[in-house]
Amino acid sequence: MSATDSATKPNKSFMNRFLDLVEMAGNRLPDPAMLFLILMFVTWGLSALLAPVAFSEVHPATGEPIRIINQLSGVSLAGFLANMVKTFTGFHPLGVVLVALLGVGVAEHTGFINAGLKWMLGFTHPRLLTPVLILVAVVSHTAADAGYVLVIPLGGVIFYAAGRHPLAGIAAAFAGVSGGFSANFIPSGIDPLLQGLTQAGAQIVEPGLQINPLCNWAFTSASTILVVLVGWWLTDRVVEPRLAGTKVDGDPADMPAMDPLTAPERRGFYAGTAALLICLGILIAVTLPVDSPLRSPDGEITAFAAPLMQSIVPLIFIFFLIPGVVHGLVAGTVKSSKDIVDGMSSAMGTMAYYLVMAFFAAQFIAAFAQSNVGVLLAVKGANFLKDAGASGQVTIVGIVLLTAVVNLFVGSASAKWALLAPIFVPMLMALGYSPELTQAAYRVGDSTTNIITPLMPYFPLVVVFAQRYVKKTGIGTIAAMMLPYSITLLITWTLFLLAYWAFGLPLGLQAGYVYPAG
Repeated sequence: MSATDSATKPNKSFMNRFLDLVEMAGNRLPDPAMLFLILMFVTWGLSALLAPVAFSEVHPATGEPIRIINQLSGVSLAGFLANMVKTFTGFHPLGVVLVALLGVGVAEHTGFINAGLKWMLGFTHPRLLTPVLILVAVVSHTAADAGYVLVIPLGGVIFYAAGRHPLAGIAAAFAGVSGGFSANFIPSGIDPLLQGLTQAGAQIVEPGLQINPLCNWAFTSASTILVVLVGWWLTDRVVEPRLAGTKVDGDPADMPAMDPLTAPERRGFYAGTAALLICLGILIAVTLPVDSPLRSPDGEITAFAAPLMQSIVPLIFIFFLIPGVVHGLVAGTVKSSKDIVDGMSSAMGTMAYYLVMAFFAAQFIAAFAQSNVGVLLAVKGANFLKDAGASGQVTIVGIVLLTAVVNLFVGSASAKWALLAPIFVPMLMALGYSPELTQAAYRVGDSTTNIITPLMPYFPLVVVFAQRYVKKTGIGTIAAMMLPYSITLLITWTLFLLAYWAFGLPLGLQAGYVYPAG
């Protein structure tokens, strides 16, 4: 059955009926841009109601009682107006998306990406398409947010070109990029970032304690296998069959053809690939020396302070622009510089809707952060677990679940852990469990609900990618499509952590399960 065939089953399973209900309810929500606007107004109203309340919870960063900031006060409203433009232009996903897509647009417009997909599909067994895509999505974490703007849209392109439903490809890639955010066998910048916060929390109990940045590396590496297997099964057995009745009605001009590679395309692809490899070789040669300007001051490559990590998006732009241009020149799809600019313009044209959503999303996220409502939610939940006095295993599960819930409202992994680490890490150390185990539990909960919350900054972008193929795609469509991944990963990954712990498998470098280590 092709991706465009429409089929309905007379007797739907309970799961499909439930997901249909989620999709219908979600799509009846206001347009995503208006949803962010409404949520901003709700945040304003809630902050005004809670501002007079004196809370006993203490802010982990300041040590002072948490105070809700009234966003309807004259000072707050004046600041909102004064910073509106800066809030929008400073919205992190905005620059990432636009700069990266400038280069991707050229590679797509000249035919380099399409030729590469044809070449890849020529030797990849159809049954392995899903796990290969999810694995690539998981590994993309190494390049910061690159997976959101590269792997997710390519998931749709690859599946459609292979005669499968493109939304299933987008779902599989989204599950790997975001749902499997804490699974990766390649160290990335998030490892030292979380380690620093974990270490600060642990030093509340033991001031001289040091945590290795790769303290969870073995666990996250093993988790990669789990995420790929779970995502593979769900995509092929649950998500794609349910999408069989969803008609692909996007613009055919935007969709790849599966015709065999022509001779000019083959020559162009090989030339473009050679240009890409040369660019990568130059980058490696420049990065290898210990005194490379692309390394951090202490010589690290993957540290957040390393210019290399801060240059990921510009590098994506360059590494798609150059091969795309070379391919176009050799294949004959680039006749002048205008063709290159047309490719960039075309990519930016598809982002018009996202720009509108990003404006309102940026204003809401800023108001939510400034009000301290998210901080209050996180700390209240953490204190509830602390006061429950449960066993270590139950507390670990509680940390996973609380993090998953807080993640629905606070997207930043480091921001959440900055709030929760000073509470959870000392609490578990007092029970005799290591900071490294607590961090591993946090990382499981931090990943699994990314893919179902519209408040995740890249969620609207996924909606835009899906609308390329199915015009009626809305928030409910994506949420219903991703809910099986979210629930299944939350359950299986938590059980996986408990089993991993029970067998005493290594968490990572210089990491154990008990405190004090002995």
